[in-house]
Amino acid sequence: MSDLIDEVNEELRQERTLRLARRFGGLFTALLVFVLAGVGGWQGWQWWQNRQATASAETFLATTRAVGEQGADLKALSAQLAASAQEAPTGYRTLSRLRAAAVAAEAGEQEMALSLWNQVAADSAADSLYRELATLMWGLHALTPATAAEVEARLAPLAANGPWRASAREVLALAALARGDNAAARQRLQDLSRDDAVPQGVRGRAQRLLSGMEG
Repeated sequence: MSDLIDEVNEELRQERTLRLARRFGGLFTALLVFVLAGVGGWQGWQWWQNRQATASAETFLATTRAVGEQGADLKALSAQLAASAQEAPTGYRTLSRLRAAAVAAEAGEQEMALSLWNQVAADSAADSLYRELATLMWGLHALTPATAAEVEARLAPLAANGPWRASAREVLALAALARGDNAAARQRLQDLSRDDAVPQGVRGRAQRLLSGMEG
């Protein structure tokens, strides 16, 4: 009798399973297809990212080598780096823009260089270290008597804390000089020259500027 009961219960379980399969089978199938498509899509995305990273690395290295060659067309190479950054993954996009900006500045293409540094500074996907470096470089190259106040406003947070603190303080001293505030410039330079935590190169430049102001 127990064997018969077990057999009946097994048939009932099978029947319930079949009913559930008929009821939800379409949903489970769709879910499975969705999951498999997601896995395949992720793998495809990783492949594309790796392919893009490799292509960006090759372009970056080749262009960087070309920059060092005698008679190099720096303006064209800067534009090439900037163009390659458009399709590059985040890391190489940042590096390409920073390098393109530096090359543009060397070629005398001031507006292009400032624009590229601003692009890096505004890129939320870029590491904060590079965004702050871009802001610092923008401030140094954008500095004129007319822009001094803007430069001071943008670089003040960098001068308060972070890896570029000493360099930002140096640019702030130059900004004070640019807008004719010699007292503020002198105080900032004196603070830099006496700060043992500041790199020797920055302290040395601060001391030379102070000597020039006193002379």
